Amino acid sequence: MTADDSGGFRFIDGRESATRQVVHSTPLGYSRELLQVGEALPIPGVAELVDRLDAQTSVTVALNGSLGDSLLALSAVRAVLEWLRLRHPSRTIPVAVEGQHAALIRRAVPSGAVEPAPGSTVLVADRPTVEQRTSGFVPIVCDPAAPPCWASSWRVHADLPARYYLALERRLGVRLPADRDFGPLLLAPAPPANPTVRALQADNWFTGPVIAVITATSWPELKDYTVERYLQVAERVAELSATDVKLLVVGGHAPSPEISRVNTTSRRVRALRLDGVPAIDLADVFPLCDLVIGNDTGLTHLAALSRRPNGEGPAVLGLYARHSHSKWTTGLAHHHAVATEFSERMHQGDLCPVRDALSSPSGNDLAIITPEYLAGLAVDLLRRNDHPGGTR
Repeated sequence: MTADDSGGFRFIDGRESATRQVVHSTPLGYSRELLQVGEALPIPGVAELVDRLDAQTSVTVALNGSLGDSLLALSAVRAVLEWLRLRHPSRTIPVAVEGQHAALIRRAVPSGAVEPAPGSTVLVADRPTVEQRTSGFVPIVCDPAAPPCWASSWRVHADLPARYYLALERRLGVRLPADRDFGPLLLAPAPPANPTVRALQADNWFTGPVIAVITATSWPELKDYTVERYLQVAERVAELSATDVKLLVVGGHAPSPEISRVNTTSRRVRALRLDGVPAIDLADVFPLCDLVIGNDTGLTHLAALSRRPNGEGPAVLGLYARHSHSKWTTGLAHHHAVATEFSERMHQGDLCPVRDALSSPSGNDLAIITPEYLAGLAVDLLRRNDHPGGTR
């Protein structure tokens, strides 16, 4: 699948690697591929940080920003834990998780989370949370505007999880284990005990091609692809693949979770709307789908990180109108993108329209991406998915 230059947008495969000749980047300062895990870097670590972290015996995760910011910062948690284990291989490092996303984040802690331990701790948190604390911690501040796009040898590491992870690797002065996938996955429990999942399974929503689409967004005028367009995508997928398609329309906040049928014009498409369903429930729903499509929002990142217990799950297709498609992503091979020309420019220059006060040109919203084009991509991604979701 290639770019549609005439339409003002292009497809970016999750396996695509950008190069330093194309993207504005900051030299990492060493070639990671030439170093063994645990080997000292050829550049010095930050002695003050190393000494302070080395004295800590626990880690506390308190990510209270937006869902997307918090999920993409989990690579910082991974980097800290891996460094402590390399430093003290015989030591057990208890990890406490606090805050509004705690239930989800606990899934990213390999050894399981514990209650907060007494005494000083490594605090991995967003900046406002760190600023509210007064003492008893060594902070690792997760600020998405801070880490640059890193370049190592010919390749650039543009996704936010890679930026956090490599920034900490440089400061700690040791080659850490991760190579491409820098953020931890959120593995669903087996068998699923989630009542939402059980209800959908009982009504046969996870048999046949199942596409989840995400309409939740903080900026509907620019980033909402709309239910109507997604229905057109599903109807065209059904036509192209000559099969019935199930469509789960995932909405945003609601006073309470609401699940309702959506009227369709095609007998081959069955659609259901899920509004206000908690993120922890959606983390069990997404892995059972065959494909997830959504704008660059936290729920789309959640869909890419949420996998079944064996690590399998759907392809995810993010739609980008305003922000860089290469930064605001999980960096996982199954997380693809369709980006407008403005998003592509943000990617090329490592720019942010908020941080750099850049306004996007008119006619740059997601409406320029046609349902016909998305349907073609969807059929291709469904065909290439070797391990589809559902009960098959």
